[in-house]
Amino acid sequence: MTITPEREAELLASVPTGLLIDGEWRDASDGGTFDVHDPATGKVLATLASATSEDALAALDAADAAQGQWALTPARERSNILRRAFDLINERAEDFALLMTLEMGKPLAEARGEVTYGNEFLRWFSEEAVRDYGRYLTTPEGKNKILVQNKPVGPCLLITPWNFPLAMATRKVGPAIAAGCTMVLKPAKLTPLTSQLFAATLLEAGLPAGVLNVVSGKSASSISGPVMADPRLRKVSFTGSTPVGKRLLKDAADNVLRTSMELGGNAPFLVFDDADLDKAVEGAMAAKMRNMGEACTAANRFLVQDTVAEEFTRKFAEAMSSLTPGRGTEEASTVGPLIDSGARDDVHALVSDAVAAGAVAVTGGEPLAGDGYFYAPTVLGGVPNDAEILREEIFGPVAPVTTFTTEEEAIALANASEYGLASYLFTSDYARMFRVAEQIEFGMVGFNAGVISNAAAPFGGVKQSGLGREGGSEGIAEYSTVQYIGIADPYAK
Repeated sequence: MTITPEREAELLASVPTGLLIDGEWRDASDGGTFDVHDPATGKVLATLASATSEDALAALDAADAAQGQWALTPARERSNILRRAFDLINERAEDFALLMTLEMGKPLAEARGEVTYGNEFLRWFSEEAVRDYGRYLTTPEGKNKILVQNKPVGPCLLITPWNFPLAMATRKVGPAIAAGCTMVLKPAKLTPLTSQLFAATLLEAGLPAGVLNVVSGKSASSISGPVMADPRLRKVSFTGSTPVGKRLLKDAADNVLRTSMELGGNAPFLVFDDADLDKAVEGAMAAKMRNMGEACTAANRFLVQDTVAEEFTRKFAEAMSSLTPGRGTEEASTVGPLIDSGARDDVHALVSDAVAAGAVAVTGGEPLAGDGYFYAPTVLGGVPNDAEILREEIFGPVAPVTTFTTEEEAIALANASEYGLASYLFTSDYARMFRVAEQIEFGMVGFNAGVISNAAAPFGGVKQSGLGREGGSEGIAEYSTVQYIGIADPYAK
């Protein structure tokens, strides 16, 4: 399917460019704007209203005003809205996919995959909305009845990152709607267009005014600061870097806000000598190159048993070198650009440091010339265990390979990180799978699988990778608070 400039222009013209506050799209209070760029060309795609602190508080005003009635809205009605939105996004899947490709850079085929994945959170939480159970029982001594019910936590601030423009929004907005919470959504300034279209779709699906408010802007702190300082806010959910998450946690402490933090990752990819190496390479490509490596779940450290390291590295490099960099709208493209020049510079600095420390670039290792922010898919062999690239989140198409000898050493190397989000394990030994999974300090483990994210599964990490879970039955609990009612038992003696 050929994407023409006319098709791109038509789609971009259909995206709202204002702030969504109380059901209306409006300009920023000071008339400010900011530009959204195509990372494949550096050119401006659209100009959006840039929210001020005044706008952010107006969005919270709307969310607070809508909270009472929204909390009383029957679960089935909330469920139906989510299901209608799911159906509308399915109908417009090509629009959402193209929009993500334009603003984020990922190949169109991969963007289509994100539409399927991200939209599934709406369907999942449309089903969970009507199954948000409480419980009723008698106290052990038989004097009282215990009634426990789940209630919406209240107005929420949702802060999403730039790398998965649809999925990160649906993963937060879906459970908030299901639980009966109102929201102020702050999309990333690099990729806000998908959230704008998503919000418009929710309004079309019947979401009442004020339940979802969207305030894009060039200054994140001018939006989050005043909203988090306001006592009407009851929860903040953030996906992004650990340093920013720590600052938000400190701010959240002042009002004792409920928090969900999905932060940085440094995922180990363990390959044992009894693994099917072809399957391991296939899994490595999925775990590393999804989103050009710009994912918190991306495999960041390839820990390979020394007896198979040479063969695995050779096969992995062959697979990586077969990829075709290009603008995501090009049919041949299998690797898009990085998000901006700073991201590309950071990736290259890590590669250069590793090579200087003794690593070898088996394939790639350099930025690509021309427009946009492209970096060659790279495999580094012989990476020293103390190299910075094994400590830092790469967020790019670079795979550093290092070795281990024993299972105990593999576990120790995997745990030698302050992060604990995703991890991957390739072995044919199920007993080893259980041993390793029980000892590695990660919230998620992929066993002979390179992609494990799913709306039905609890997504989240431990250590400095964050707090709370998104998805699964746990996801709606993050937006609920528990109320206990003690009832005198009329039959008690």
